[in-house]
Amino acid sequence: MKIVVVGAAGMVGSRVVAEAAQRGHEPLAVYRTGQPSGLPSGVVAVRGDADDRTRMSELFSGTDAVVGATRAPAGREHTVAASTTALLDAAKGSGVRILVVGGAAPLWNPRDPGRLVLDSPEYVPESIRAVAQASVTQLEVCRAHPADWVYLSPPALLRPGLRTGSYRRGTTTLVADAAGLSEISAEDLAVAVLDELENAGGDRQFTVGY
Repeated sequence: MKIVVVGAAGMVGSRVVAEAAQRGHEPLAVYRTGQPSGLPSGVVAVRGDADDRTRMSELFSGTDAVVGATRAPAGREHTVAASTTALLDAAKGSGVRILVVGGAAPLWNPRDPGRLVLDSPEYVPESIRAVAQASVTQLEVCRAHPADWVYLSPPALLRPGLRTGSYRRGTTTLVADAAGLSEISAEDLAVAVLDELENAGGDRQFTVGY
């Protein structure tokens, strides 16, 4: 598959590019600032701003899938809705499916049914609430858009680590262990992204975790 990865210089995007290349796909690494380093051999990197519908449409044309792995800089969380809408518009216009990597905040708390992760201080301290709220807004934007999209919510803790190739999949409830710990490595999140692109699970929103 030809896969456009927007946000390819970031923690998630860079690993999605690597996983796609490892599986024999043709990823195109799109970055806004900070050109990706250590790209797999043969992977092309191009500059592009997610807010630029014309540029995104050009890049999406003739591809099989898009991964939106962008993240607003600190203090710019209010821009998430516009950026996500621009990506969805470009995907819709190009007739291509887009997987949006979002946040855990829109998920339900497994230990307190009826309460969002956003409103769960054990997962979302006040210091990151603005970032978490942005992911809730992002999912709302997706739900209102006619593009062919799927939204992936990572677990509460996402950080670089080992690629095990194993994870548990859920839908709208946070995946956590018996003690409430919810985590996955960025490498295994990338595995989940490519698994979904290769074999769609049928859910508009899903999550993963160990």
